[in-house]
Amino acid sequence: MPEKKTLTLDAPGAVLAYDVHEPTSPSDARTLVVIGLPMGAHGFGSLVSHLTDRRVVTYDPRGVERSTREPGSGTLLADHVDDVRRVIEAVGDAPVDLMGSSGGAVVALELAVRRPELLRTVVAHEPPLPVLLPDRDAVVAAMQDVYETYREQGSGRAMAKFIALVMESGELGPDYLGRPAPDPAAFGLPAEDDGARDDVMLGSSMHWLPRHEPDWDALTRPEPRVVVGVGAETGEEITGRTSRSIAERLGRPPVVFPGGHGGFGGGEYGQLAGDPEGFATTLREVIDV
Repeated sequence: MPEKKTLTLDAPGAVLAYDVHEPTSPSDARTLVVIGLPMGAHGFGSLVSHLTDRRVVTYDPRGVERSTREPGSGTLLADHVDDVRRVIEAVGDAPVDLMGSSGGAVVALELAVRRPELLRTVVAHEPPLPVLLPDRDAVVAAMQDVYETYREQGSGRAMAKFIALVMESGELGPDYLGRPAPDPAAFGLPAEDDGARDDVMLGSSMHWLPRHEPDWDALTRPEPRVVVGVGAETGEEITGRTSRSIAERLGRPPVVFPGGHGGFGGGEYGQLAGDPEGFATTLREVIDV
């Protein structure tokens, strides 16, 4: 494993924890920043272990794992974009390459719009933006329902709805929300409300993310180069469909990465492992051009 330094950074309403993984030997490769949302740095551990030929930076979004946030902070996309900008500026060596996965891919795209000078290549791996889908209205309504369920009934019932939604294959019909709510116990989740309302994804991302539309013209600028990635095993689930629709809008075919939505993972959170070594190989091919 490469040498890792863990650092913290003060931000308005938060203290951000980030890791700098140094290469195992001298390298002139560009610094790579890897981000998720709501996933923190821990989830990229296996991937980083296969990217020892360059400096790699990972971080925990505010309110996730080691990073703290004050109540009410970090509820907007702009907050997370500014946090990643702060980390890049603290590390130095801009322009960097940036790979964002899931909500982190949405953050990466927005940073490319707002601060293009900080970035060289942006890889947006499965950004869950439904704005271009033919069933956009149904998907937006379903995501909003997850958010409202969290506010009204807590995390167990909201997370059960979220899992059912992301597992759905194909377009959502107008009757999707008319189905019986999934049983949290079917996913090993509690049905009781513990009263907490501080979940970054359920309590904020599921509110702003469904209706966000990037500046498409800005994303087609020559710099930074923007690449959309999709998992080979994702199929017609929402993140597969959103990824392909965004790539088509940008006029560039998506890059197919091994595995599914979490294909870079090595089972860090107890889930089935993807193919982090194969994912690292594809990522390196994309950014080393």
